[in-house]
Amino acid sequence: MRSIISLAAVTGLSLTSAIVSAAPAAKRDYGTVFPLTDGFPNPSADQLKDIQNRAFGTLPNGPPPGTISTDGFTNLKLIALNELFEVAFFTELVANLTNKVSGYDLGYGHDFVLETLEAVLAQEELHTLNANGALKHFNAAPILPCKYNFPVTKFQDAIALAATFTDVVLGTLQDVTQIFAKNGDDGLARGVASVIGQEGEQEGFYHVLQNKRPNTLPFLTTSVRDFAFTAIQSFVIPGSCPNINTIPLKTFQPLNVLGTPSAASTSIQFSFSASHAGTSDWTKLSLVYINQQNLPVVEALQSVSVSGDVVTFTANFPFAEFEMNGLTIAAVTNGAGPFATADAVAQASIFAPGLIEI
Repeated sequence: MRSIISLAAVTGLSLTSAIVSAAPAAKRDYGTVFPLTDGFPNPSADQLKDIQNRAFGTLPNGPPPGTISTDGFTNLKLIALNELFEVAFFTELVANLTNKVSGYDLGYGHDFVLETLEAVLAQEELHTLNANGALKHFNAAPILPCKYNFPVTKFQDAIALAATFTDVVLGTLQDVTQIFAKNGDDGLARGVASVIGQEGEQEGFYHVLQNKRPNTLPFLTTSVRDFAFTAIQSFVIPGSCPNINTIPLKTFQPLNVLGTPSAASTSIQFSFSASHAGTSDWTKLSLVYINQQNLPVVEALQSVSVSGDVVTFTANFPFAEFEMNGLTIAAVTNGAGPFATADAVAQASIFAPGLIEI
C-alpha cells in the first residue's frame, strides 16, 4: 500500500470533465489495428485462454437465457460499444506504460501499476466478448470497433479520464440492470451486477492513484443509457463505427463544463451551441444536476452571454446542501421539471452530459 500511496502523491489530479477539459492530441488510431495481437475481438480458443489467464478469470460458462426483450438487445449493444471503447483506451495506456513514452514513465511503482492495468485490459476484453457473445447467441450481429481519439498525453490525465468514464459506466449499468428487470430479462441481470462490482474495484484503484478516497459515496450516482451513448461518441472519430446505427439510443448535443469545479464552488460555468438550442429565450431552459440516488436538482441559467454560436452561462452549484461528491451529471433541459428521475431528465435534455468529478 505504501508504494501506491507514494505514487498517488505524484500523480494526483482533479478532473472536472474528462471529455471537454483536456486538449485533444494525436493518438494511435486503434480502430485500424484491430484485431489486437491476442486476436481480440475474435480470438481463437488458445488466444481466449491467454486472455483469461491475464484477466485472472474466465468468461461465464453457464447456460444463457432462452429469450430476450427488444430493450435487452439495446442493453447488450450499448455494453459492447462501451467495452470496445475501453479496450481501445487501455490498449493504448498499457502500450504507453510498457514503452515508457514521455509522460508515462512512473518511476517507483511503475511495474505494479502496469501489471494491474494489463489485467484491466484483459478483463475489459472479456466483458466485450461476453456482451457480443450474448448478441450472437440471440442471432444478432455483434457490435464492431470504431476508430478512437483520446485527449490525453500523460499518465495523470489518462487515469483521471479512466475514473470519469468508469463512474459513468457504474451509473449506466444501474439503468441497464433495471431495464433488464422491467422487461423480464432477469437471466442477464446477475452477470451485469457482477461487472458493476468489478468496475467498482477498478474505480477504487483509479481513485487511489489520484490520492483520493477509494470509497467516494454511499450510493453511487445513477445515469441513463442515452448519456453514456453520447459520452462514448465524444471519443469516436465521426463516421468510423461500422454498425453504431443499430443501437437505438439518443445522442445529445455537447454540454461543456468550463473551469475546474471543487467542493468550494458555489456556481459552475457551462457552454453550448446556440444553433442547437431551439430557442433564444434562455429562461425556457434549465440546468439540471444528477448526483447519487437523489432527486435531480434544477437550477436557472444565469449570466447568459452569446458570442457567435457559443452560449455561456453560470448555474448555482449546491454542493454543500446535497453533499455532491463523486460524479455529478449535468444537463440542459427544455423546461424546469420538476424531474422525478434521471430518465425524466434525459427525456427533456437538449445538451448533455456535462461530467463533474469532485
